Amino acid sequence: MPGRYSIQKISEILGAKRSIAQDVAIEHLLTDSRRISNAAKSLFFALDGKRDGHSFIPELYAAGVFNFVVKEGCQIPQELNNANFIVVKEVLPALQQLAAFHRSQFDLEVIAITGSNGKTVVKEWLYQLLSLDKNVVRSPKSYNSQTGVPLSLWQIDAQNELGIFEAGISLPGEMERLEAMIKPTIGVLTHFAAAHDEGFINRNEKLKEKLKLFKNVHLLVYNQDQAPEETARELNGLKTFTISKKSKQADLFVLEQETFIGKTQINAVFTGKKLVCSIPFTDEASVENALLCWATALALGTNPEVLGRRMETLNAVSMRLELKNGTHNCSVIDDSYNSDINSLEIALNFLERQKQHPKKTLILSDIYQSGLKSDELYKQVSALIQQKKIDRLIGVGEEISENEQAFQIQEKHFFPNTESLLKELPQLQFRDETILLKGSRSFEFERISRILSQKTHETVLEINLNALQNNLNHYKSILKPGVKLMAMVKAFSYGSGSFEIAGILQFNKVDYLAVAYVDEGVALRNAGITLPIMVLNPGFTAFAELVQHQLEPEIYSFNLLERYASFIGQKSVIPSPIHLKIDTGMHRLGFETDEAEQLCQVLKNNPQLQVKSVFSHLAASGSAKHDEFTRQQFAAFQQVCRQIETTLGYAFIKHIANTSAISRFPEMQLDMVRLGIGLYGIDTSDDQQSNLLQPVAALKTSISQLKKVKAGETIGYSRNDEMEKDGQIATVRIGYADGYLRVFGNGNGKMLINGKLAPTIGHISMDMCMLDVSEIEVEEDDEVIVFNDQLRIETLAQQAGTIPYEILTNISQRVKRVYFYE
Repeated sequence: MPGRYSIQKISEILGAKRSIAQDVAIEHLLTDSRRISNAAKSLFFALDGKRDGHSFIPELYAAGVFNFVVKEGCQIPQELNNANFIVVKEVLPALQQLAAFHRSQFDLEVIAITGSNGKTVVKEWLYQLLSLDKNVVRSPKSYNSQTGVPLSLWQIDAQNELGIFEAGISLPGEMERLEAMIKPTIGVLTHFAAAHDEGFINRNEKLKEKLKLFKNVHLLVYNQDQAPEETARELNGLKTFTISKKSKQADLFVLEQETFIGKTQINAVFTGKKLVCSIPFTDEASVENALLCWATALALGTNPEVLGRRMETLNAVSMRLELKNGTHNCSVIDDSYNSDINSLEIALNFLERQKQHPKKTLILSDIYQSGLKSDELYKQVSALIQQKKIDRLIGVGEEISENEQAFQIQEKHFFPNTESLLKELPQLQFRDETILLKGSRSFEFERISRILSQKTHETVLEINLNALQNNLNHYKSILKPGVKLMAMVKAFSYGSGSFEIAGILQFNKVDYLAVAYVDEGVALRNAGITLPIMVLNPGFTAFAELVQHQLEPEIYSFNLLERYASFIGQKSVIPSPIHLKIDTGMHRLGFETDEAEQLCQVLKNNPQLQVKSVFSHLAASGSAKHDEFTRQQFAAFQQVCRQIETTLGYAFIKHIANTSAISRFPEMQLDMVRLGIGLYGIDTSDDQQSNLLQPVAALKTSISQLKKVKAGETIGYSRNDEMEKDGQIATVRIGYADGYLRVFGNGNGKMLINGKLAPTIGHISMDMCMLDVSEIEVEEDDEVIVFNDQLRIETLAQQAGTIPYEILTNISQRVKRVYFYE
């Protein structure tokens, strides 16, 4: 295990003040209170961030973490005096200082990779190419930030011969800190583009900052055709290994590039000799990344013939976990493209968050090229499995099977290969459980995934949980200190899912959830969601379920208030929480402002009800022309709140700001805000935040058939549309029963195929529709994008003369949801 410094030693390395109750060997560094591996041997760094890391110390202490690095001035609670505290001036520099010290203890070749795009792919492909010759340590996933790099470097141990680490920056000054930790000996500069431009004065400043990573390397590999012109001038005589399709002086001169079905062949000249390389990819980004890897491996002295064979077998890099519905009421987490101890821990953390089923199963293959002896490796794996409380282990492979005794778990099964597991799959009786598939690519676990996943038609709504998390963090970043956040997950989370979305929100510590109806709240409780949940439309017949599942009703009328007060008065001696809706101008639901005095009297007479919050709904907070009306609503709301608070004699949460108002009217944030459509990457206000938000959903389908059609022939029902000239139409697998509105027919809607827009032709049918693809090269089964981050959902809404809400919420439940998490 890397690390293993005593807490005393770490305190000396950091030159820190300390309060050491008991010395302990540290093996794990923690920066996130939600990702605890081995609590007793973990050291938590209380970083400043969206939420101050110091506030999570009691929670971590309760979970068994007793070692903390904290900032000067932090008040250490008396009840935690048996924990270890290292006190530093600033916590992030201390984490980086410890990582830099750890890196300095090892004399190994280190490749550092930076650029705008492709860092993770290049890192993973270099690992595939070089780990057969050397013991390689690399960044997990895309850990390349100011906190990610230290955690990556902490993995280094004495067995490693080569390190491969990513470095990413978004502001000036950051790269120097990363370089001081990584101390690279070889540099790789990937594709340089517009990503993170906003943090720099101009593109040249960003280039200079990135090149600071390479100031002490003995070799830099880069593509001189793609790099900015000023790159060579900025290198100050640094030794380079260059790639070019234009300059014969390049170290790797690309003569030609030919694309075949599913692969690209590259002919090049290296040290005066012609080389041929074939890769199993055809897109330009993959070719560019593969050239960098080919060049880097050649520069390191890898035999060209051996390297050529390895390039042919490069695997696509999947950094995403897929969460999908399985058969027999199971959920399947598919991470079946790579397997190492670090990515296993990440996947197990994700599995731990899934509360929808009581049972957790791990299907795990042999782990290759770990650099550890077999028995030591599987002891570590076993410890991880125990920490994460896995109920059933299914091991696949000869090595993991040989180490069966290492796993102290009650239910375990082992198979020598995937084929033997597939034969026995029905006998394993998967039901009501969450299944994590974690396998090295050669084990082809995608075959298991296909059997365990629910069979649905090929139209899929992909939900990017990282984008959801990004959007949540964006809105958190503009909240005033202490302001709570309620996330709207009504209407199946705007069509995006139920417990899957709520689980991510709970993990990211939102304060409240809101659903439309009681049954939505019950479903979340049954899926393990413990956050407070407000129900916007509680029916009279569902009061018992409200109380049973600890759901909190919105009360918007005297009829509802009196009936609920009567019910609670008969059923409970404990005050029951309610949320009062005030109508300040929306005129949908809520008590009128002139009813405030009567409302106060009813509340005073019913102390069995506890007013948890009072709120109102802004009618037009996104529109500048209605700003005066919005301010009138706010003033009326504040007046009613003061009246109620005076009557009750206690404080309650006040909230009126919805998605648009969070940014447009910061003074209206009050005690809590309600985040709705913005969470899903859409801001409908006049001064949109959309450049700071990431679209969460992508709707995809495929072509079922292609037809040649002559000019004048009609397409679809009612013969409303006809071909203007000879051409080709594609029938695709989506219709109005899937949520693709009929208004999109007859050319009103467009979809993306192979990067080009194809208009609809003819009416939209129930289960399918037709596109005019006369000008596009297509084949049957090609992927078709209905909307994604390029063809945005706002564009579809404009085409349909509606709003993004309607597009999202109309997507049918029969459309399979697949959740991705990186």
